[in-house]
Amino acid sequence: MADNNEQRHMQMMEQNLKIVDKLTNIKHKIAIMSGKGGVGKTTVAVNLAFSLAFSGAKVGLLDVDINGPNVPKMLGIEDEKLGGIDGAIEPVVVSKNLKVVSMAFLLAERDMPVIWRGPVKMQAIRQFLGDVDWGKLDYLVIDLPPGTGDEPLSIAQLIKENSGAVIVTTPQDVALLDSRKAVNFARALEMPVIGILENMSGFSCPHCHKDIDLFKVGGGKVAAGEMSVPYLGSVPLDPNIVETGDSGVPFVQKYRGSESARVFEKIVDNVKKFVGD
Repeated sequence: MADNNEQRHMQMMEQNLKIVDKLTNIKHKIAIMSGKGGVGKTTVAVNLAFSLAFSGAKVGLLDVDINGPNVPKMLGIEDEKLGGIDGAIEPVVVSKNLKVVSMAFLLAERDMPVIWRGPVKMQAIRQFLGDVDWGKLDYLVIDLPPGTGDEPLSIAQLIKENSGAVIVTTPQDVALLDSRKAVNFARALEMPVIGILENMSGFSCPHCHKDIDLFKVGGGKVAAGEMSVPYLGSVPLDPNIVETGDSGVPFVQKYRGSESARVFEKIVDNVKKFVGD
């Protein structure tokens, strides 16, 4: 038993060194978090990563939602598989500036559930960070599952240097309550909070063109002020965002120039300003 424990310890130490080595090639690590599900966190992660890549940055998008990996669906790359060269995992290349890794690429069937306990999930995350040949990146955007459980905890502990968290919320009180928990979670782990982003913020009626506050408006900005963190912006509820997510084309690509796309561009500018680019 002692020999097995020592062997596991040595393997862990070796993997830690690989993770450190890989992360030195990544300038900034951005964790996309939410206190609860259903706030559009993955939509934000995909469009933020694509916007950064479109601006000329080298970007990696890591889907760490082990049980619900939706990034490939939103990028139209569900049928892709991860490759391997010389013992390293090769990410799926979306464009010359964007690479993606997701648990979905490892599933035999799209509808196959991942029924893993925490330690197995943690090992998968460590492999995504230590065994993937990301190359040199300006940004690694990490789409985390909602809440403050095992996956966010592991990521926060592993990517401490040059990292930060974007907290996604909707204007609803229940979502804002959980977003405050996400901010305090990041602070407890000494991860800088890049800011709060309010998603599904108001809706413009296509018929009368009146603004309708379906889920309220402005709560994210108020929460950011109360928590003394930056406010990144508000993305309105736009049916085209839903349509592009289902069709596998990033919204900011298909509807560039729209009001919502301009909001994403402003958010990207705010993120770059925070990290110093």
